[in-house]
Amino acid sequence: MNDHKSIKMNRGRAGDFLLLHLCLLISSVSGICSKMAAGQKDIRGFILWYGGVLLFMGIYALAWQQILKKMPLTVAYANKPVSLIWGMIWGVLLFHEAITPKMLLGAAIIFAGIWLVVTSDE
Repeated sequence: MNDHKSIKMNRGRAGDFLLLHLCLLISSVSGICSKMAAGQKDIRGFILWYGGVLLFMGIYALAWQQILKKMPLTVAYANKPVSLIWGMIWGVLLFHEAITPKMLLGAAIIFAGIWLVVTSDE
């Protein structure tokens, strides 16, 4: 009986982490909009892209509050650097930027830190 309860708790926790990382993905999309807004030559394009920043950050803020109801702030906040990883991915896919070995090392350090925080209570 306890094993069944443990499996349900782990599934719930996995769902919470999925929601957290979806939220961080949304936050990173606002960075794309911001970069696009900065490159606009006319005010209409700037307003459109900047509106996207506001929209995605509003969605992120609401989702972040829901996440904090489900998990400790320390765990949620330790995962925020994943947005940097998304930034690297978007840079390559959308802006044709290069990923350097130092960037990969930084990403590995970020993931190691997240792993340490998330597994520290087990």
